[in-house]
Amino acid sequence: MHSIDLTLTPEEYSDPSLLNSIVAAKLRVPVDTITHSEIIRRSLDSRRSIRYHCVAEVYLKDETYHSPDYRSPYQDCHSARRVVIVGAGPAGLFAALRALEIGLKPVIVERGMAVEERKKAISHMVRSGKVNEASNWCFGEGGAGTYSDGKLFTRSTKRGNVGDVLKKFVEHGADPKIMIDAHAHIGTDRLSPIIANMRRTIESYGGEIHFGMKMTDLIVKEGKVGGIVCDSGAKVEGEAVLLATGHSARDIYHLFHKQGWRLEAKPFAIGVRVEHPQSLINEIQYHGKQYSPLLPPAAYSLTTQVDGHGVFSFCMCPGGVIVPAATADGEQVVNGMSNASRSSAYANSGIAVTVSPQDVPDYAKYGELSLLHFQQDIERRVFTIAGGGLRAPGQRLTDFCEHHTTGRLNRSNYMGEYVHGELSAMLPAFVCDCLRQAFRDFERKMRGFYTEQASLLAVESRTSSPVRIPRGEDGQHPQLKGLYPCGEGAGYAGGIVSSALDGIKQMENIFANISF
Repeated sequence: MHSIDLTLTPEEYSDPSLLNSIVAAKLRVPVDTITHSEIIRRSLDSRRSIRYHCVAEVYLKDETYHSPDYRSPYQDCHSARRVVIVGAGPAGLFAALRALEIGLKPVIVERGMAVEERKKAISHMVRSGKVNEASNWCFGEGGAGTYSDGKLFTRSTKRGNVGDVLKKFVEHGADPKIMIDAHAHIGTDRLSPIIANMRRTIESYGGEIHFGMKMTDLIVKEGKVGGIVCDSGAKVEGEAVLLATGHSARDIYHLFHKQGWRLEAKPFAIGVRVEHPQSLINEIQYHGKQYSPLLPPAAYSLTTQVDGHGVFSFCMCPGGVIVPAATADGEQVVNGMSNASRSSAYANSGIAVTVSPQDVPDYAKYGELSLLHFQQDIERRVFTIAGGGLRAPGQRLTDFCEHHTTGRLNRSNYMGEYVHGELSAMLPAFVCDCLRQAFRDFERKMRGFYTEQASLLAVESRTSSPVRIPRGEDGQHPQLKGLYPCGEGAGYAGGIVSSALDGIKQMENIFANISF
């Protein structure tokens, strides 16, 4: 086998016969001696001329190629020791799959519905304009990641093996191409059946998943957590509890606060979702005339500093839609997602401003929940000003930055009613000031970004958790032995892959700490 680096035009990359000719020329061998070649890594570089940087594996005559085996070595865990997992998002699901590999029985408790029923609940929510507080864009099987485009990129490579996470996605139905992309994504439409396949694997090897069960308390005896209590009064017991409830499970933070269990305020970010025509983003990123239908819809990543605050793009969705992501009535939240094809005429991205407790001194009275109350108050203010329901208020980007109150709106791909609203009346002054300066900075970095064709929708407030549930080096909460806080909800992850890695790590900590 030979591994070679290649730099290819989109045309060269898209033509298998042309690719083989290039590989043969680079290896200085006849084309007919190549028995198998494939790209194992690729990234698109559009900074100047548009090129794919690739790594290819090439097999010649007398060299045997073996197709990859994505199957995992699960054990029969029907009678194994039980571990309770609260939440069926990426952290909980991947923790459960890891439990099956190491010989523990995962018992998942999820407040929302299975993905099939969750889809129906969301459709009804959009039609009715009323939030389903159990199953919505954040709660339910697969967690918030199921409706986020399925981006599989993380900088948290020190947490564990990203390749193992990607392999499990492929094992359960994802396109193997996610193994080679520098910024892989699956797409919301393809994530749901993959998540359902993970559930079937968990159940077939002895795990359990219980839907429509909301945790309301922990079972604590002599400082040791041995299970949970659910809203129905049912108790679910096990050797340990892995808490993976997601960044929107505010009731969990209030439970900890009420019981006197340690929490910490954690800086987070808040802002808006910006929406451009995808054709404009393509033109900017692919230098106008260089755009080709062989290229994927263009993306971007932007960051700047304004008055000590980081301002950054977040969850950028090429060819995507904007969705209402509130988890309770009386709140307005937006998020972005896209299907595998990324075929929408619009691109959207969260643009968020970092916020720390020092930025909101009026909320200090809430202690470790200060930023949680700040976040919730803004969501309620936006809801009220927009007129309730799932209405998303917004402005044209230029009107917001130039303090114009024209009331004119661009077309939007928001999955709900989109109404004009003065964002400066909804967001804190320091957030608005940072956003205005950031948009001008982004224009210098990406000519054409600052345009009246762009729209801003409020409010992008669920970028991460504003609370951290602390844990020690062994993964356990310092006051509650047997409790393993995990993922975005505990403040240790920020996306599908980092959450999955954290779930795997915490399940391994549980295994290491259980006395056999």
